[in-house]
Amino acid sequence: MEQEQQRPYFFFSYARRDFEAEDAFVNQFFNDLRDELGRLVGVAVRAEELAFRDTEQLRLGDDWAERLATMLGRSRTMIALYSPAYFASLYCGKEWTAFRGRVRRHHEDTGELVPALIPVLWEPVGSGELAAEVTKVQWAQPDMGDAYTRHGLRALLRTAQGEAYEQVVRVVAERVRGAAARRLGELPEFDLGAVRGYFPPPAAPEPAPSPGMVRLFIAAGRASEAAAEGGSYAGGWYGAKPWHWAPYYPPNRPSLAARAQQVITAAGHTTTLEEIGPGLGEKLDQAREDSQVSVLLIDPWVAAGDRYRAALSEYDDQNHPVTGVVVPIGGNDPDGEREAPWTGVRGVLRRNWLRRRDLEHLFRVRVNQESFDSDLTIMVTVAQNKLMDDNLDWGDDGGDAFGFGSGSDTFGFGDGPDMPGLTIPAGPPRRPGPPGQRRARPPAQHHPDPAPKELPGRRRGQDDAVPQRGDQDDDH
Repeated sequence: MEQEQQRPYFFFSYARRDFEAEDAFVNQFFNDLRDELGRLVGVAVRAEELAFRDTEQLRLGDDWAERLATMLGRSRTMIALYSPAYFASLYCGKEWTAFRGRVRRHHEDTGELVPALIPVLWEPVGSGELAAEVTKVQWAQPDMGDAYTRHGLRALLRTAQGEAYEQVVRVVAERVRGAAARRLGELPEFDLGAVRGYFPPPAAPEPAPSPGMVRLFIAAGRASEAAAEGGSYAGGWYGAKPWHWAPYYPPNRPSLAARAQQVITAAGHTTTLEEIGPGLGEKLDQAREDSQVSVLLIDPWVAAGDRYRAALSEYDDQNHPVTGVVVPIGGNDPDGEREAPWTGVRGVLRRNWLRRRDLEHLFRVRVNQESFDSDLTIMVTVAQNKLMDDNLDWGDDGGDAFGFGSGSDTFGFGDGPDMPGLTIPAGPPRRPGPPGQRRARPPAQHHPDPAPKELPGRRRGQDDAVPQRGDQDDDH
């Protein structure tokens, strides 16, 4: 089979540090898994059709990042070898995020959820190394055995627990065969280097050196409207005014708007509050001119309604780099998981929806009660740091010098599809403004990394030591 036509059964994603530390064990698992899969699918399938691994199939002169991206887009499944080193690796984060995005896109396009991202616990992983998105993918099942769940596959190999190890290999091979049979949609060509990985986590932004004004704008329902529509939120969720809105279950006091003001003032800033309405874009522009940042608090249930749709759509068509957006979700509310309101949000904030997983933390959706305070604090800090940067004298060609000129497409994605983690184009060309007006620069990208959970099997002592970013070259 020609290299360009390959659709291997699995892509082998692993940390180079694990390979270099004990290459015999990594090699043994890769070979044993490939052999067991070959036994399951038939002897007529050649080795290169069963698995892709960079150390075996990259050829002299290949563009390795381009080749990895191609095979991530074509391989039927991906084996992710979880370990502390894996979650500290920049390119493992890119591979995991790209493939996770491929699975999610297939689900959105077809309604079919293919379990094609298959984790294998190589070494126990501490809670601080796991992004929340990672914890959504199940990494163990009962027939893989207690020793594997507690200590990981590497420990089974090191302690010669052959029967337990072989059982894990059989289970993983069966998972690969089953998922591969369901034909996961392929990804178009993309730039793996531009993928914003779910891990390693970004460094926390430095706090703004001085307090400032934060303008809050809110779009939320009213109790009278909810009652008229037969909604379950009447009374406990909404009040007479939008700023009475309490989205979390059970309904909290103070309201979300009051809580946001408390968080902002606790950080040493001052704040104002008003309802979103006509002229929102002009108000945000004026706030920026006055060296103020803004935050929009948006109720997903009313975002696409008549009252707010026009103002939010206008905002979405404009460029407001020092404005953050928070769209909460009610944690225990039975309606909170329904997709109807998110379809409305996605439709009215079409361009900004592409930023929901970007690293700069300025567009956050499905924000739960536990993360609201920290998400808002980080958002305000990021916006204020961008405002400080915005106030520097960049010169007349400041935007163009960094690839944000009119019509630029920094990473060549054009109008490509929405894949989590991919950097998107800068936005529409700038319109000439009046003399002396600053030129708007596009918002930078953000990807949320909420509080992680802990995998069972975490070892005490030295296993708590996570490889630090930057202590050596990227290990893939």
